[in-house]
Amino acid sequence: MTTEAQKYAQRNRGTIFVEQGEVLGHDAWPGDQYILRIRAPKCAAAARPGSFIHITCDEELPMRRPLSIMRASEDWIEVLYKVVGEGLHLLARKRLGDTVSLLGPIGQPFALRAERPRPLLIGGGVGIPPMIFLADAIRRDAGAREPMAILGSEIPFPFDFEQSALDVRGIDAAVRSTMPLLEHWGVPARLTSLQGYEGCHEGYVTDLAEQWLQGLGPDELGQVEIFACGPTPMLKAVAALAARHDLPCQVSLEEYMACAVGGCAGCTVRINTPDGPAMKRVCVDGPVFDAAAVAW
Repeated sequence: MTTEAQKYAQRNRGTIFVEQGEVLGHDAWPGDQYILRIRAPKCAAAARPGSFIHITCDEELPMRRPLSIMRASEDWIEVLYKVVGEGLHLLARKRLGDTVSLLGPIGQPFALRAERPRPLLIGGGVGIPPMIFLADAIRRDAGAREPMAILGSEIPFPFDFEQSALDVRGIDAAVRSTMPLLEHWGVPARLTSLQGYEGCHEGYVTDLAEQWLQGLGPDELGQVEIFACGPTPMLKAVAALAARHDLPCQVSLEEYMACAVGGCAGCTVRINTPDGPAMKRVCVDGPVFDAAAVAW
């Protein structure tokens, strides 16, 4: 009998790869956070915003860990992770030149739509990476889009702040701290936290998103689509924000995973479909879902 994992592998043959990747960079940031760059040309070529890898943290632990892809170049991918548990503690010991086994890219990615040229990207904590990847895809796309990014964290951000030179309507002029990479790409972004960081909005990502949305005219508001990744309570609040403004919203859900290829069904969530409620696997049916369909 063919298992669900085998069926998924057959359907995605040529798009999901197992690679022995070389560690090209491994930078530590406050809050036990790390940015890991791995040479993985096959995965990098097929990666899309919202997809993730399943990585072996150490030979002593055969169980892989899912990590969202933050950036992808011609032959490397980059991920951000926070050390939680033994596996990621061992991964944090990897040095330049070491090799890691990874499986990817996995999952259904975000989908941009031409009729919604004002994407609002909202990332919280370790949900920031997919938003960076999406921003990178938008700025490389030939379409005339005007993205806005809002990033939140209750631990130190995994980058040094920069004061933005890009004005944003609707948001207090004193809130100007941004991510240097996004500023370099020309993507307006603002940061929010309850930790009192300089130049950041003191509050939640949805507070700042509400201010930005209220600063738009009716025609501009009709061009917005929201994309979000972060903790479930944040995503639930983002979904409610989108519903209040009658805006489409795509969310990337986070769940514990074992196999990550649909075989174990350990990461299922309830999704409302045209045929009624159904249990969908975050790893292969997602991680990206229509926020309005998620049974919060």
